[in-house]
Amino acid sequence: MKKYLLVLAALLPLLSCNAQTSKSSSTNNENNKMEVINLTKADFLAKVANYETNPSEWKYLGDKPAIIDFYADWCGPCRAVAPVLEELAKEYKGQIYVYKIDTEKEQELAAVFNIRSIPSILFVPMDGKPQMAQGALPKKTFIEAINAVLLNSASKN
Repeated sequence: MKKYLLVLAALLPLLSCNAQTSKSSSTNNENNKMEVINLTKADFLAKVANYETNPSEWKYLGDKPAIIDFYADWCGPCRAVAPVLEELAKEYKGQIYVYKIDTEKEQELAAVFNIRSIPSILFVPMDGKPQMAQGALPKKTFIEAINAVLLNSASKN
């Protein structure tokens, strides 16, 4: 998994939007989100981790592993990743949560996680520290990460 994250870090400039890029207009089709859950700061504190009460340690509050997509509506690579995450949310329903955080609306969360480019994807296992990846990952890479990091099982093809 670390090899994949290193390769992704090298490809980051090609696959992500700079978080300081100017905003452009875009439509956001809420009907396509199905199993993907949008998080606000309040939701994050209640469902994922309360960094305000536990600032020095990570304590995941969920009952299933999670993927958290830090995105913005104006970001092309973010829009490319959205349908992949929707598919994964359906395919892994009951096994993982797929969350999305709009970095334009939830700037504090973006700052807490030091989000500098988007999309940034946080893989949150039940035990241990979360792992961050950046850029528009292909579905196969998501599946490998889900199985290796979140579900701790052999990769599906």
